[in-house]
Amino acid sequence: MQDERELFQVMTRRFGLLNKNCCTVGGCDISLVQSHILYEIDRLHKPSMQQVAETLGTDITTFSRQVQSLVKMKLIQKTPDPVDRRIHTLSLTTEGKFVATAIDTQMNDYLEEVFSYMSDFEKETLIRSIKLFNDAMGKSSRCCAPVSG
Repeated sequence: MQDERELFQVMTRRFGLLNKNCCTVGGCDISLVQSHILYEIDRLHKPSMQQVAETLGTDITTFSRQVQSLVKMKLIQKTPDPVDRRIHTLSLTTEGKFVATAIDTQMNDYLEEVFSYMSDFEKETLIRSIKLFNDAMGKSSRCCAPVSG
């Protein structure tokens, strides 16, 4: 039987997490980090830059560079807060919403296909196990522990 680390190595590769770009939508090559940023901006209502950076567990400097590239691609809009100009909120442009929706559809289609090879019981067991594993990871004091959110 494969050891636990090897199982995660294989799963990481099969999910494409090591690929330079996770997808191409509307002529835009989107990295995995950018995909996560678009997802969080879409999920949250006009979040601040700090809020999204903390949710993703990235430092603000690296995050700012990714935001700038998404602004240049015209996928997100960065707006100064009217009350506190030091704070910037993020929102998806029309094109950004299209790209985020397309990525979401691609991922849902992929997961639907993968789950089609499993019984309902196996799928429910896997989802429950992933939730349990995510909760345990969130309690870990080791490096790379995700920020709660």
